[in-house]
Amino acid sequence: MNPGKSKAMTVKFLLPLAVTVLLSTSQAGIAQTGASQADALEQLDALLAGIETMTADVRQLIVESDGGVLEESTIRMKLKRPDGFYWETLDPFPELVVTDGTFLWNYQPDLEQVVVENWDASRSELAAQLLSGNTANLTEEYALALRDTGGSEFTEFVLEPLDADNVYRQIVLTFNGELLDMIYVDNDNGQKTVWQFDNHTVNAALADEDFVFKPGEDIEVIENTYTR
Repeated sequence: MNPGKSKAMTVKFLLPLAVTVLLSTSQAGIAQTGASQADALEQLDALLAGIETMTADVRQLIVESDGGVLEESTIRMKLKRPDGFYWETLDPFPELVVTDGTFLWNYQPDLEQVVVENWDASRSELAAQLLSGNTANLTEEYALALRDTGGSEFTEFVLEPLDADNVYRQIVLTFNGELLDMIYVDNDNGQKTVWQFDNHTVNAALADEDFVFKPGEDIEVIENTYTR
């Protein structure tokens, strides 16, 4: 990211209404549906279990604590369980992060270089872990609740950390029917990130090769790997 190219704009002129409402009410009390935490986890597990593969266009917004948009990006993502994850930023600053579950490649076209590291799922963002279906210890670290959406087709799962030292304040996953619609992350430093998903393709065949980066001869390879 290049901060010099960032635009300080008010959220209300950039974000869809649903995202604006999320950002403005995230610190308010959660209007729960009355479902128990166990019921909420069961529903979340069921929705995530229905996603074996997924491709989607993603709109990413990073919002500063004062409400200005730090960065707006367009992204192409692919997911293949259990370990395949592909996250390609197309605009404004091209970058590719992809893993096959063994290695992680971070390719930066502007620098003509790729950094290769061993993949450690436990170090990935919580949102990526959830998309991979990793909810085994979720309620040991987070309070999970269903937000009341007024009977709409949307289902919202709200996660709030049990540990005050957690890097997150709140995470919200929103599904439209069985499709992932949005992930909202409120960080402890006040910065907020929204991922809006569109043009989904779910459970179509994806090749393993989609999650392996093969650099051309003109790309510098920086190896930060080790033998396990």
